[in-house]
Amino acid sequence: MKADRIYNFNAGPAALPLPVLEEIQESFLNFAGSGMSVTEISHRSKWFDNVINDAIARVKRILQLDDRFHVLFVQGGASMQFCMVPMNLLGAGDSADYVNTGTWSTKAIKEAEIQGKSIQVVASSEDRNFAYIPKEIAFSPDAVFTHITSNNTIKGTQWAQFPDTGGAPIVSDMSSDIFSRPLEMEKFGLIYAGAQKNMGPAGVCLVIIRDDLLARTPKDIPTMLRYTTFADKNSMFNTPPCFAIYTVQLVLKWLEETIGGLGKMEELNRKKAGLLYDFIDRSDFYRATADKDSRSLMNVTFRLPSEELEAAFVAASLENGMGGLKGHRSVGGCRASIYNPTPLAAVESLVDFMKTFERDNG
Repeated sequence: MKADRIYNFNAGPAALPLPVLEEIQESFLNFAGSGMSVTEISHRSKWFDNVINDAIARVKRILQLDDRFHVLFVQGGASMQFCMVPMNLLGAGDSADYVNTGTWSTKAIKEAEIQGKSIQVVASSEDRNFAYIPKEIAFSPDAVFTHITSNNTIKGTQWAQFPDTGGAPIVSDMSSDIFSRPLEMEKFGLIYAGAQKNMGPAGVCLVIIRDDLLARTPKDIPTMLRYTTFADKNSMFNTPPCFAIYTVQLVLKWLEETIGGLGKMEELNRKKAGLLYDFIDRSDFYRATADKDSRSLMNVTFRLPSEELEAAFVAASLENGMGGLKGHRSVGGCRASIYNPTPLAAVESLVDFMKTFERDNG
């Protein structure tokens, strides 16, 4: 770790791989021999064509997508997708299933209801403050799709296995665990992911949509809210968030060429999360908040014996070179977001600090 950098456990915007930041630094004044910054090149230039086409190609290779899937880069973040998904996919007489596993699922449900779309909340873990992922779900046989949030940053839960929906394609908000593990893409009709948690900087949302769902896009909704607008113009109907897409391209390059793909990435993520959860489970001072079989590999949420100790823990951790450990404002507590770019050394340092803090305050 560079002497002037801390270990970053922020939930989003979150850590980026150091090699990516260093490559951005080199390209910031003169990108690819253009004589211009990467933030200055035209989105209609050969330089940006290379960037966006390489990013799309890497997404397809990493996820092993066939020609049925389209890779789009959309502004507005995952929050925009909460409304775009039902707007594009649910016509008159159609309905969809939603599973509510926390804040972001709740927001997605609300946006569908605002539009008067027919949806059914077929399962929820709200009864226990979203501490688990529901099981034994009765999905609707006629649902156009089933919407889930694959990883819940605030509550620290994650779908370990994706559900059998009875044939309905899964639409998933994967903002916080995209590219963290291999996926069975046959289950999915649409995936969306705001970049700023596990893939890049804020400003762009990756959307992966299958042909049959893309074909449902109506022509009587605003142009910039149609998936076909982005698919038909290679995500460049208007000026896209060029710098954010460039950074995503570099992160994908790092994942593919340095890490070695999703299998290797999952191994590392399981090792990091296992190290932290194992320590918490052995401690009488720290307490994990999510059920064991629903725990996230990306966001480890935990409590200390008191809110005063939690505040002291967050302050002391920053003094010791670890930032972003405060829990979400809606739930309190502590949270370590250990996304793909977070190195194993960061988790090892965190565990060492937690041991010391427990010894001094237990």
